[in-house]
Amino acid sequence: MPKIMIIEDNENIKKELIEFLSRYGYEAYAPSDFENIVSIALKDEPNLILLDINLPYYDGYYICKEIRKQKNIPIIIVTSRDSEMDEIMSMNFGADDFVTKPYNTQILLARITAVLRRTSGNDSDCEIVEHKGLKLNIANGRVSFNESGSDLTKNEFKILLCLMKNKGCIVSREDLMDYLWNSDLYVDDNTLSVNVTRLRKKLQDIGFKDGIETKRGLGYILL
Repeated sequence: MPKIMIIEDNENIKKELIEFLSRYGYEAYAPSDFENIVSIALKDEPNLILLDINLPYYDGYYICKEIRKQKNIPIIIVTSRDSEMDEIMSMNFGADDFVTKPYNTQILLARITAVLRRTSGNDSDCEIVEHKGLKLNIANGRVSFNESGSDLTKNEFKILLCLMKNKGCIVSREDLMDYLWNSDLYVDDNTLSVNVTRLRKKLQDIGFKDGIETKRGLGYILL
């Protein structure tokens, strides 16, 4: 039974979400100790976190960033703040998805299902894209090289997948942004730069060094 942590300070929303998710077979719970919520999340290691932005003590951006420093727990931002900048900031801090309130519960359920499917797939039962020993798991968004691996955010996953599908060829920044946009991800030029930088670091951390080269004025190429 997948465990979902709800980080939300509205008691009515917490109650409704717990009851709704429980009906669909999830173990849903909502801690009330917002001062220590990061350490609680890291200790519990839920399968997924539904995270509001406006919270006591720390906002959702800070919480997302602090969790991401240590764990790759899937995070869906669920908030009444619906500007494009809020969505961009959420993705830049490592969120896997962004849902605005008021939301359709069935749509939220579909988003949860999609994120869990992508992050908990079985390596042996899914497609693997490979390039020079670098392996990208299509089902769970995990990249590995030799004996090391790292979980990718949705943006990082889509960028690497696009580069791997076009390995050895330059992919323009415009084509990358169009690829992400067509996947229902809003990405502007600055957001793309941030995510490529983060992706490079993750690849370097697992031993795949200097894998993405910038072709000034042209785009990126996976070497």
